[in-house]
Amino acid sequence: MNSSGSQSFGQTEINWDKLDKRKFYVVGAGLFTGVTVALYPVSVVKTRLQVATKDSVEKSAFSVVRGLLKSEGVPGLYRGFGTVITGAIPARVIFMTSLETTKAAAFKMIEPFKFSEPTQAAIANGLAGMTSSLFSQAVFVPIDVVSQKLMVQGYSGHAKYSGGLDVARKLVKADGIRGLYRGFGLSVMTYSPSSAVWWASYGSSQRVIWRSLGYGTDQNKALVPDPWTVVLVQASGGIVAGSVASCITTPLDTIKTRLQVLGHEKRETAGQVVRKLIAEDGWKGFYRGLGPRFVSMSAWGTSMILAYEYLKRLCAKDYA
Repeated sequence: MNSSGSQSFGQTEINWDKLDKRKFYVVGAGLFTGVTVALYPVSVVKTRLQVATKDSVEKSAFSVVRGLLKSEGVPGLYRGFGTVITGAIPARVIFMTSLETTKAAAFKMIEPFKFSEPTQAAIANGLAGMTSSLFSQAVFVPIDVVSQKLMVQGYSGHAKYSGGLDVARKLVKADGIRGLYRGFGLSVMTYSPSSAVWWASYGSSQRVIWRSLGYGTDQNKALVPDPWTVVLVQASGGIVAGSVASCITTPLDTIKTRLQVLGHEKRETAGQVVRKLIAEDGWKGFYRGLGPRFVSMSAWGTSMILAYEYLKRLCAKDYA
């Protein structure tokens, strides 16, 4: 394996130093905005399920969707969307830059240990995913707090707002800047491991799949896969990664979401949220919204990774 991270599947991977960075950021902003438009409603449904009380009428994803469409139409499925898009662009620039640079450095660091390719990919991708998530949380958490309050406004007794700025203004007035970072510790504990698990699962599963198809073996080192095979392998890796990450991190995500959407007058600690969840639903309460989160992480992960890999091919200097 060469030190930049391209392995015996190098024809499917493009290194960071081979990319036209300006094109990468501009085109990437458009691509990921499109993916967010398609999958945003799933996040709204997941969030409403996670903050529902035991007295809530809407107990399933379908009932939440039906209620939103009945009361607000399609716009109800896009509550907080403007806030998310505004913050998503800088957050993704930070995430993608740190992801690729850390991944290249991690591959160089572990190369002397002579691990198997799936193990090297899991370690390097996992470190890159965790690091990039840590860096992007400074931008993402305030956006997450504001957008989630918009998603659940008027639902199960939650306050109503006139928009994202209104939410931010009231949070700052009540708690200062730290109000915008409510649940920051849990966000780091949720998204960093989730990102690490996602990217580690994606990197290792992709190599296992390639091996099972006969690529990258000593007998077929020169075998080049066709474009559709590349897409199918990457999509399969995204589904595996989303499945693993959602099952592992949903409990923390549920606690974090409930902390972030509570009003100033209803402030609770993480411990109180945990006890309340157990009292209401038992341990299964920690997996509220698992279905939508599973769909969201698998669908988002697959769509994101296909868009991301396509973006890298599109912006590769050798391809220009």
